[in-house]
Amino acid sequence: MADEIFDLIVLGAGPGGYVGAIRAAQLGMKVAVVESRPTLGGVCLNEGCIPSKALLDSSEHFALARDKFDMHGIEIPAPKLNLAKMMERKEGVVSDLTGGIAFLFKKNKVAWIKGEGKLLGAAGEGVQQVEVTGKDAGVVKGKNVLLATGGKVAQVPGINVDNDVIIDNWGALCLNEVPEHLMIVGAGYIGLELGSVWLRLGAKVTVVELMPEMLPKTDGDITKALQRSLKKQGMSFNMGTSVVGIDAAGGKATVKLSKKDKVKEVVCDKVLMSIGRKPNTDGIGLEDVGVELDERGCVKVDENYATTVPGIYAIGDLIPGPMLAHKASEEAVVFVERLVGKNSEVHYGTIPGVCYTWPEVASVGKTEQQLKEEGIAVKVGKFNFVGNGRARAMAETEGFVKVLAHADSGQVLGVHIFGPRASDMIAEAVAVMSYGGTAHDIGAMFHGHPTLSEAVKEAALDVDGAAVHC
Repeated sequence: MADEIFDLIVLGAGPGGYVGAIRAAQLGMKVAVVESRPTLGGVCLNEGCIPSKALLDSSEHFALARDKFDMHGIEIPAPKLNLAKMMERKEGVVSDLTGGIAFLFKKNKVAWIKGEGKLLGAAGEGVQQVEVTGKDAGVVKGKNVLLATGGKVAQVPGINVDNDVIIDNWGALCLNEVPEHLMIVGAGYIGLELGSVWLRLGAKVTVVELMPEMLPKTDGDITKALQRSLKKQGMSFNMGTSVVGIDAAGGKATVKLSKKDKVKEVVCDKVLMSIGRKPNTDGIGLEDVGVELDERGCVKVDENYATTVPGIYAIGDLIPGPMLAHKASEEAVVFVERLVGKNSEVHYGTIPGVCYTWPEVASVGKTEQQLKEEGIAVKVGKFNFVGNGRARAMAETEGFVKVLAHADSGQVLGVHIFGPRASDMIAEAVAVMSYGGTAHDIGAMFHGHPTLSEAVKEAALDVDGAAVHC
C-alpha cells in the first residue's frame, strides 16, 4: 500500500464519500476510501436517514392500523406492538443498503481501506499522504484527497449524553421499549421525526425549543400548520424555552426549563438531545497540514471544492450549506467530474428540504418571508389537499401546496408543501425551478388524475387566479 499511488483518496464513506468514489472510478480513476465503520454509508445509512425512515414507515403502519383502518371498513383487533421485530426490520433495511454499497465498491474496483484517516501532508510534488490507523494501518498516497467525513451531533455544554436516560439521535433509534415520556430538546427535522415515531408508538412527547418557531428556515405558513397538526396528534411544545439543567437519576430525568425568567421542572423517562449537527473535523489533521476553517468551523473551499491546501478538497457537511445527504452526493459528483474537466454544476438554489413527519413537509427555493426581506415582489398560489380527489380517496386531506412566483415574470421562486407524500411531490418543483420554469409552465403540464400531484398544478394555477377546484 505504501508504494501505491491512487488518483483519489476519499476520507469517509457517507453519501458524499461513497458516491464520489464510485463516480471517480467510473471515470477511470484509481480510488481508495478510508472508512473506520464496519459498514459503508456513513451516518446517513447506519444511524440517520435510513433507519429513521424505516421506523417512521413502521410506526406509520402501526398508527394506521390502530387509528384509521376502521374508517376504510377494515375491522381488526387492536394492533399489538412488537418493538423488537420492528427494530429487527430496521436493521435489515440498513444491512441491505450498506451491503449494496460494498457490492458497488467491488464492482467499480474501489479500494476500501478500513481505519481512521488523518492527513499527513505532501510527499513530494503532486502527492498527498494519509495516515491510517486501525485494521489496515499504514500510509496511503494519492494525487488528490477528498474530505467527506460529514457531520456529527452538536453537544450542549454541561449535559452528558449517556444513551441511557439522556440520548442522542442514534440512541433514539435503538430504544428497546417505548418510553412513557420522551422529551426532545430541539424542534428541527430530526427531533420532530423521531418524536413522531415514538408518539405513534404510545409515548408522551414534549418538544423544547429555544427559538419561538420550529424549523426556522421553513416557510411560516408551513411551520404553523405542522405545529397545529402535531399538537392534534398529541405532541406538546415549549417554544422559546431553554434547558438550564438535567439531573438523571434512578432511570429518570428531571429537566429544568426556563422561559422568560421562569423556571419549571419536568420529569421524564428519556431526553433526546437534538439541537443540530456540526462539521466532523476532529482528528483528521486539518491544522497540521494547513487546511483553514471559517468562523463557523466549516472547511474553506473555492468553487471547485478545493481547500487552502493544493490537492485537498472538501464537500458535504464539512463545508457551508445545508447538512443534507443529497447535497453531499451532488457535490461529490460535481467535484469528481470537474477534476476530469467536465463542466458540472450544483444547483444550490434548488436543494429540497424534507421533514418526514406525517403529514410531510417538503420545500425548495425561497420562503415568502425571505422574498419579502429581499424586496422581491411575488404572487402566491395555494391549494388545499381537501380539494384533491386522490387525497379524499386516501382520507389524507390535511395540508396544502404553496407556490411562490415572481410577480412580473411568473418564474417559480419557491414551492412549499405540507401534506401526504410531500417528499415525493417536491421533485416536480425542483425540476421546474432547475430550468427556470414559471407557474404557468406547471399549470399547463399534464398531471395524472386522480393524483396528489394535481395539488401542485392547482396551486400553480392559483398564482394567476386560474385554479379550478379551489
